[in-house]
Amino acid sequence: GIEAMEILLKDPLTAHIPIVALSANAMPHDVLKGMEAGFFRYICKPFDLNEFMCVIDEALEFRKSRVISMHKTEEIESQLRQHL
Repeated sequence: GIEAMEILLKDPLTAHIPIVALSANAMPHDVLKGMEAGFFRYICKPFDLNEFMCVIDEALEFRKSRVISMHKTEEIESQLRQHL
């Protein structure tokens, strides 16, 4: 999972997507290792469906807020370039 995530994060086409780990490795050190590696969230099996859906909602909101922030930054940079 961590190797796949690293590949996705290096690719400009997928780097912006929050990645959720879904794993049977539920020991605290496994979860910590996954979170330190860069997963957006780490869900352990067996998982609660409501928890899973909440995490998906969080990931979508996070992605949406990053897109909005990115567009605002681009607008500001464009305005600055016009004034220089």
